[in-house]
Amino acid sequence: MTFHALDAIEAVIEPFDWPFLASHAGAIDRYWDEASRGKSGMFNGTVLIQHRGRVDGRIFRAGYRPVEYKQFLGYQRLDVPADGVRNGFGMAALRAADGAYLLGQMGAGTANAGKIYFAAGTPDLGDVVDGKVDLAGSVVRELCEETGLCADEVRVAEGWTAILMDKKAAFMRDVSIDLPAREARALMLERMKSLHEDELSDIVIVGPDFDLDNPRMPDFMQAYLRRAFAGGR
Repeated sequence: MTFHALDAIEAVIEPFDWPFLASHAGAIDRYWDEASRGKSGMFNGTVLIQHRGRVDGRIFRAGYRPVEYKQFLGYQRLDVPADGVRNGFGMAALRAADGAYLLGQMGAGTANAGKIYFAAGTPDLGDVVDGKVDLAGSVVRELCEETGLCADEVRVAEGWTAILMDKKAAFMRDVSIDLPAREARALMLERMKSLHEDELSDIVIVGPDFDLDNPRMPDFMQAYLRRAFAGGR
């Protein structure tokens, strides 16, 4: 796991022949059948997966291609080695006026039920503009769709913090809201009642005293928050 401060992400859609799809087709189908059983929030749509990516100074340059969600999930969950392909996604590092962060708890019908992390989503074809993957737009869209907040109720900072892992690339963008954490959480929970999809089941307030070893929180989230509360990124 490595951290990188970035000014920009330049990502494009391009062809890529991914051998994993053919060599593990049967295992992908079997895993999907098991993982999606009884999960109303899981459907096999189209997402974008990052097949190349590198840090070039303060710019991250990447290529993406469309895959089925079950193929994406199989690569992430099956016991197969990383082959340079990553889930490259944007996250809204939402921070309240009192300094606490606001994380979403994934709903029971999702692939990551019970996990807690920043509002995020694997990019899809709706994030493609003129052949480019708009991760900045994806961050705001996912935040609004999952929490009910409106874009004009938050401030989105420039730049990114990239966390690179074997099969994941998390692109964090600082987002702030001019409310204390408790008020912001109450607002989001009220808005979430009327959302079309209940992707999140709760909003979790994370301050400096929160147990960052909580197993419901992915390791890269733990690492990011430790750095943030220590004054770094």
